[in-house]
Amino acid sequence: MAEKRPFDILNGSLNNTVIIGLKGGVEFRGTMVAYDVHMNLVLEKAEQLVNGEVKRGVGTVLLRGDSVVFISPS
Repeated sequence: MAEKRPFDILNGSLNNTVIIGLKGGVEFRGTMVAYDVHMNLVLEKAEQLVNGEVKRGVGTVLLRGDSVVFISPS
């Protein structure tokens, strides 16, 4: 099995639903439609989560890469 690099994982997550954890414990779930080399992420149909439950829908959102703690498939 070939070794995967971080950008391979990000590329594989494009157009799929992911959960993004940010500094401060904030989490978003949505469809990842774009990213860049700074790990800035664009989510569509995004929802803010609190304790795993939807708090509010936010639509399209840009998340700054330096605040991202984790990316997980949903």
